[in-house]
Amino acid sequence: MPNSPRIELHPISQRVQAHVDGTLIVGSANTLELRERGYSPRHYFPREDVRMDLLSVSETTTFCPFKGHTVTFSLGEIQDIAWSYEQPIEGMEAIAGRVVFYEELSE
Repeated sequence: MPNSPRIELHPISQRVQAHVDGTLIVGSANTLELRERGYSPRHYFPREDVRMDLLSVSETTTFCPFKGHTVTFSLGEIQDIAWSYEQPIEGMEAIAGRVVFYEELSE
């Protein structure tokens, strides 16, 4: 999968799921693992596999020169737990609309 020289994307077909306070937040066998130099690998989940009904859009936004602008989500009192690149920069279209979590969630 061609990407930025500092970013690699790898499809993961093994089921990945995560819980917050005992509630299943995401479960998917269709994630993309993004490896970016200098950062821990992150799983980008298809939106349809994320409990979006539990997330709310926060006011926080960020920008990455290698991926673009983010939309950030909160989960109840947990602010800014996840983000998504709704319209990533050219070359990173594979992550468009996928949701990734800031902190590692319990499996």
